[in-house]
Amino acid sequence: MKIVSWNVNSVRARIINVLDYIHLEKPDVLLLQEIKTENINFPTDEFKKLGYESYIFGQKSYNGVAFISKIKIDNIKLDFIKDDLKQSRIICGDITLNKKKIKLINIYVPNGNPVNTDKYEYKIKWLKKFLKSIKKTILIEKNIIIAGDFNIIPEEIDVHDHEAYLNDALFKIEIRKIFRELLNYGFKDIYRLINRAKQEYTFWDYMAGSWQKNYGLRIDHFLSSDNLLENIKSININKKPRSKTKPSDHTPIEIEII
Repeated sequence: MKIVSWNVNSVRARIINVLDYIHLEKPDVLLLQEIKTENINFPTDEFKKLGYESYIFGQKSYNGVAFISKIKIDNIKLDFIKDDLKQSRIICGDITLNKKKIKLINIYVPNGNPVNTDKYEYKIKWLKKFLKSIKKTILIEKNIIIAGDFNIIPEEIDVHDHEAYLNDALFKIEIRKIFRELLNYGFKDIYRLINRAKQEYTFWDYMAGSWQKNYGLRIDHFLSSDNLLENIKSININKKPRSKTKPSDHTPIEIEII
């Protein structure tokens, strides 16, 4: 089974690229972030023509997350945390693989910049609420995959110039500590587990030739509960969509599970 996470930076603006990607890569489940549309305007019919059902948690002009799936997703949940600003940032659901139930949690974490503002405080509170809900969830769910745009650079190797990001909300030490706390609950960063010393990125800013210079960040992640690790066959950052015309500033990250 191929599961993919991709911050598309507006699903309607990138619809041609998203449909091309589906035709080429044929994911079983596609987790989208930053869809930037309300449910009613989501391109559900376009995906249905390709055999995919849409499960959407939209918001006008901003944020928004969705599942696009060829397989059935049960128990869709939109209230995993109580968001103080009522933003659409988490959608959860259950899939079945070889009679094993897996909970998928698709997240779009607040950016938090600039620091020393309400945006940064919101990110801290949001992440702490998320940790609290995860802590409850792992008491009743054995198999969990958390994926999406975390807006967190875990380590120095995950950014082209870490010194430039020391006071950035994506790399602040207290943000990285929250990420490590999440891992300590019994999760693994799948990419880093498989690629111990590899330096690859999932995001390149539109400005200053960042893509051409490979000035990137690894901020999109797949985390797996420990007892699912034996099912993870591979993980891949697919950079091809970032090179397309009118691309998202993020690129898909793909896992194969068996």
